[in-house]
Amino acid sequence: MRLIYFFVLMLLPLLAFSQEEAFYIQFTDEDIRDAFTKIEDKYNVLFSYKDEDLSKNRITIKREKRTLLEVLAAIKDVTYLNYKVLNNRYVIINQNSEKDVDFNALDKVVIRSYLTKGIKKNSDGSYNIQPVKLGILPGLTEPDVLESIQLLPGVLSPNETATSFFVRGGASDQNRLIWDGITIYHKGHLFGMISPLNPNVTSEIKFINKGAHARYGERLSSVIDVSSRTDISNETTAELGFNGISADALLDIPIIKDKLNIQASYRRSYMDVFETVTFNQLADKVFESTKIKDIENGNNDFLFSDYNVKLNYKPNKKNRLYASVISIENQLDYSVNDSENNTSYTDRLMTTNTGYGLGWSIDWSKKISQTTTAFFSDYKLNYNFITKENNEQTSDFEKRNTIYDSGISSELRINVSENSNVTFGYQYTLKDVAYAFLNTTNLVFVLDTEDNIVQTHSSFGSYDYSNLELIDVSVGLRASYFEELDAVRLEPRLQVFKSIVKNLKFQATVEIKNQIISEIDETILSDLSLENRVWRLADGSAFPIINSQQVSSGFIYNKQGFSIDVDAYFKKLKNITALSLGFLNPESNNFNIGKQRVFGVDAFVKKRFNGFTSWLSYSFNRSKSNFDNLNDDRDFTSKSNVTHAVSSAVSYKLNGFQLALGWKWQTGKPYTISQQDGDGLVFNEGINTGELPNYHRLDFSSTYSFKFSEQNKLKGKVGFSVRNIYNRKNLISREYTGNNSLNDPIKLIEKYALGITPNLMFRVYW
Repeated sequence: MRLIYFFVLMLLPLLAFSQEEAFYIQFTDEDIRDAFTKIEDKYNVLFSYKDEDLSKNRITIKREKRTLLEVLAAIKDVTYLNYKVLNNRYVIINQNSEKDVDFNALDKVVIRSYLTKGIKKNSDGSYNIQPVKLGILPGLTEPDVLESIQLLPGVLSPNETATSFFVRGGASDQNRLIWDGITIYHKGHLFGMISPLNPNVTSEIKFINKGAHARYGERLSSVIDVSSRTDISNETTAELGFNGISADALLDIPIIKDKLNIQASYRRSYMDVFETVTFNQLADKVFESTKIKDIENGNNDFLFSDYNVKLNYKPNKKNRLYASVISIENQLDYSVNDSENNTSYTDRLMTTNTGYGLGWSIDWSKKISQTTTAFFSDYKLNYNFITKENNEQTSDFEKRNTIYDSGISSELRINVSENSNVTFGYQYTLKDVAYAFLNTTNLVFVLDTEDNIVQTHSSFGSYDYSNLELIDVSVGLRASYFEELDAVRLEPRLQVFKSIVKNLKFQATVEIKNQIISEIDETILSDLSLENRVWRLADGSAFPIINSQQVSSGFIYNKQGFSIDVDAYFKKLKNITALSLGFLNPESNNFNIGKQRVFGVDAFVKKRFNGFTSWLSYSFNRSKSNFDNLNDDRDFTSKSNVTHAVSSAVSYKLNGFQLALGWKWQTGKPYTISQQDGDGLVFNEGINTGELPNYHRLDFSSTYSFKFSEQNKLKGKVGFSVRNIYNRKNLISREYTGNNSLNDPIKLIEKYALGITPNLMFRVYW
């Protein structure tokens, strides 16, 4: 806290700024959104608007010295857009001057371009990411949904995967991923290396790492709420594109003008036809330390695909409906023939996630609106290891994991006054989760089998008060009854956002959350060593409901393109579970129940100037775990702990060109130290007492957008990126397998990060 107070005092001399100050400013046939960004930098204000109100406005204003109000008046003259300035800080834009501006219906943005254009931070602490508007980010040629999130402070992926990332020290299964109201369980294409969601069909992403609204439950760390396109265009549009891994297509067709349209997208890898340098680099990382990498004469057939279909229907101004379908699939078929012994081995691994969603929004009046949604998500993982001798099957080890997740929810929102609103809602979900490990040769279960169902009834309410001159506060309560567990859990939520002095804001959150579904590590019979985590439900005894309590507080400073965001947090988790293998606990190979404490600080600094954007983020995390019967009941460093992490980048935009260069550095993950003796490896120093070497890499990206002709709407975009430019060999994992029986040796497995990995992208739009 002393450091925070000192930081505030150092900033006070910088806070003097008059909204009546005049600056030279001009625009020449410029997109109005880009113009708003420049005005924000010049005059230290923030714009709020609905995208449909701006449509395709472009503006030209000659160079003159103007105050903020004079600039806004000039824009109104050429665009006929209405504006309203609140508290000399927020500028609300809409189309109709006769229409009242509903400030509560718009995001209260505090930093519009967080890392880059298209990423906003709101006063409730959440982030909004719009891929279609997203500026360039280091290492990415396309706006990957989940990898973009990993550049935000407090989000780390030590294993370099798109999906298995830690948010503020929480495990990856504590992050909830939602697509059009459908909960997604798929871990990502190419075993987590690529997001399972097509970024080109994504309209908006809401990322919440603290202070989640009471409508959100189920997970402890974060919510990634993704929406596909909701606008109804009157023109048919299409996109085609490819990169070093896959190709995709997108089609948007109007059916009834201004009322009904259909959108469809399809993406598929082409590695089964042609292998690129990009794929080979990713495959080297994914299949490292597996038999696919170790055996040279194996045949590896791998592919992935996904598709989305959505209907948007707007029968009138008060009603809006949608129906959405998503399908994600990965297939691996690996075979080895041993001609000398006349034997063959086949590994077949398939993971799929299919989801269906329905939604209906209605405005009952100017002050009352309601949203009702329903969804069904079907996740399946099937792995078979088949052995044949003389062309006859001798064994078939099978691993299964299935999830049937369905639910319905309804939420009523009432605008009590200009400054306040209340929300009430009810949600029902049914989760049916099963896993099994069996050998079909002798029909005995090798490890375990389970099939549980939990029905959850949740009601929630929230009161939001927003007064820019006083305070923004949100108070919520979520109450859940888990029917099969006969358990009730209350989850209070509190968010506070307060202006201290001009340009300096205070932010704080308090929340309690509970989680009934989580992943367990399965490492006892994993011949392929891929997808070794399976989902399971809480049962109230061996697997209790996981609980989290979290508080956070910090400051945001924002002036003329210069932003500072500092936030400290503390989390307490209880009833987490861990599987103790025999070499860590000689008494048993059972699951153990424990607790975790996390303390951390996230800091972010950004500056925009003359077409350049530069930012620097730092995260500190100290996470300790304690489990019964593990590590002599002493605390040890959590496996999700990364003590220090630094990320920096600089980007530049000139007309259609964009360039970005970024560097990441972080301390290594913890691991358990072993020593070699006559009988093999022994463990005498406790759990996670070692730390891997520091990790760092340099990434580069560039894109160019262009028109094929001024006479038609055909546009194109090309991109090039390189990850790990200087080819740093980063050790990212040191783990152990074995000890499945008295005769099995314990093996050390080390895994390394991506080497230098180039990627190309080409896309056309019309």
